[in-house]
Amino acid sequence: MAHVEIISFGYLHDSPPPAHVTLDLRHHFRDPHVSPELRHMTAHDEPVRAAVLRTPGIAQLVTATAAAISAFAAGPSTGPITVADGCAGGRHRAPTFAQALADQLTANGHTVTVQHRDMHQPVVNR
Repeated sequence: MAHVEIISFGYLHDSPPPAHVTLDLRHHFRDPHVSPELRHMTAHDEPVRAAVLRTPGIAQLVTATAAAISAFAAGPSTGPITVADGCAGGRHRAPTFAQALADQLTANGHTVTVQHRDMHQPVVNR
């Protein structure tokens, strides 16, 4: 199995980091930022994780991304596989997705590291 590096980030803070697979979660998945009670929370908070993971399509995307990573790992090249997943601010959707993907990949036998590049950033006013 491969070593997988997952980096969550916010597009509103900086460009996506270099990665083999980059996922843009901004346009197809509900943003917890729109809920005033969740806006100042992060993926460290259970209500945010629950809201993101309940979003239609997220579980399927985690499964599909894990399958894509396994395909990369089956190739003849060695070395880590980097996945970058981004949302607007990097505090809600992206880090929750990153952890769900890490959990799935770990269950599949991969070693995984997760970095949340922008989760510590202040809430973006928009």
